[in-house]
Amino acid sequence: MTLISKIKQHQAQLKKCSQCPGMTGPAVAGNPVASPIMLIGQAPGDKEIIIPKPFAWTAGKTLFKWFNQLGVDEETFRKRVYMSAVCRCFPGKKPRGGDRVPNLTEIKTCSHWLNAEIDLLKPKLVIPVGKLAISQYLDVKKLTDVIGKVHQLELHGIEVDMIPLPHPSGASTWHITEPGKTLLQDALLLVKNHSVWKQYFS
Repeated sequence: MTLISKIKQHQAQLKKCSQCPGMTGPAVAGNPVASPIMLIGQAPGDKEIIIPKPFAWTAGKTLFKWFNQLGVDEETFRKRVYMSAVCRCFPGKKPRGGDRVPNLTEIKTCSHWLNAEIDLLKPKLVIPVGKLAISQYLDVKKLTDVIGKVHQLELHGIEVDMIPLPHPSGASTWHITEPGKTLLQDALLLVKNHSVWKQYFS
């Protein structure tokens, strides 16, 4: 079985998952691409489960503007980078508005899907987006401590470079005020100059 076939089989199983009663499905997956680059988001919003694809709404517009700065448009990015997430279903809204953050039980239950993708793809460059995604792999007290740096770590026995990005949510001002604004540009430059990115998008 080819890697693409394995990814498609994995995603078919993922889309049938209904293990978390507090989540609204169906589970969302990116394109089944065999990529050495993986982007990891937080969880889909209410629009993403209808469309259905990750980062398909307001936050996605901002995210893809960032990658446009690197000369990669949304369509190309989706075809060439594997888009994953900490949780795959919509967590619902908070009582006072905004999307609910998945709880620890939901994160743990959903983690086997993400772990399986890391095992399948063996990525060389991982881009976690937002504090929840970053904190699955790095100790994050403040985003300023981790964004704008390359973090070398081992995931499932695989050596990876991790370049975190802030969440592109319109509810956050972190990426449009200093020092976040500059750190975001530092992080994007690190992505652009990474050997795997240059090889894949040259």
